[in-house]
Amino acid sequence: MDQGPLYNDAHSGSGGSTRFARRRGALARSLAFDDAQKNEELHTTARRNSIARKIAAGFSIAIAIFSIYVLGRTFSAVSLTDLRHAIAATSADQIAMAALLTFVSFLALTGYDALALRQLRTRVSYATTALASFTSYAISFTLGFPLITAGTVRYWIYSQAGLGPSKVASLTIVAGVTFWFGMVFVIGAGLAFQAEAISALNHLQPALNMLMGIGALAAIFAYLVWVTIRRRHVRIQGFRLELPGLGLTLGQVTLGVIDQCAAAGVLFVLLPHHGELDFFTFAATYVFACILGVASNAPGGIGVFEAAMLKAVPIASQESVLASLLLFRLIYYFVPFVLALAFLGAHEGFRRQKSLREAMRQSDENAPMIDDIG
Repeated sequence: MDQGPLYNDAHSGSGGSTRFARRRGALARSLAFDDAQKNEELHTTARRNSIARKIAAGFSIAIAIFSIYVLGRTFSAVSLTDLRHAIAATSADQIAMAALLTFVSFLALTGYDALALRQLRTRVSYATTALASFTSYAISFTLGFPLITAGTVRYWIYSQAGLGPSKVASLTIVAGVTFWFGMVFVIGAGLAFQAEAISALNHLQPALNMLMGIGALAAIFAYLVWVTIRRRHVRIQGFRLELPGLGLTLGQVTLGVIDQCAAAGVLFVLLPHHGELDFFTFAATYVFACILGVASNAPGGIGVFEAAMLKAVPIASQESVLASLLLFRLIYYFVPFVLALAFLGAHEGFRRQKSLREAMRQSDENAPMIDDIG
């Protein structure tokens, strides 16, 4: 018996609803599976990051413990009287040369920010760039935690010039890459061309030192080729950053080398005599000690840097080396730190004074208008 079109439509609609429900259920299960897979991947990534952080923390603690041990043994054998005599024996010419090289190093550091701003296609006056760069590095070198200390100082100054948080973060990354370019090039060149001399310091075979040095220089060369072929972009902390091309990268390497060599020269000229150690070997040793200081996460690498240099510098009198290290800390770290605080205070004072003058000018301009209305 024919049930009519109403029955057929109802039967067809019921089947369609069933099929739709099944598809919807399958889609829901698929989405749930995808969410579970994403959550598992995020959990795995978080677990790997946690393991990496624990390994890095353990490595930093191990470096710090070994450094404390070395410093403890050194200070137990040091005569304070001889240490005072060693400091007093440092000539005025040595201190003047150390101060000049400190100026050269921090001048190169201002170039880090200038190159980064050029890469970001942002115009900022050199006075602002120099202030932000000098103060951020001088403060972070002394207090440590550069991402927090240097980043805060940079943002405070550059935000007044109209730069947003993402621009300041990008600038900090590009400047940091410049810093590491200098370190890698100096230590690579030292290992490659002074392998025999450095083997007496790190007790490795000269061939191994040369191989590591060539590897470091080859890595820089490969990076230069990589950024030359076409524009390269990286994604860091959620934002996209274009890497500098060949010209700016060569500028980064050059500035980094000038900075590291000048900084190493500060300590080199403060040492009592240099007959047993040439400068290029010393510079590579200095950079390696700096890397250990960075890895230790100690503010300014204090303690770790000193321990590494005490073990590496072949000068018989430990009092002389300690005296040079203390003067180095004073000239390269403490004096710029005090100057940075003074410059920041003066900058804030001038800024407030300018704001006050602007407010007074606007008040004077509005006064006649108020009188006319009255």
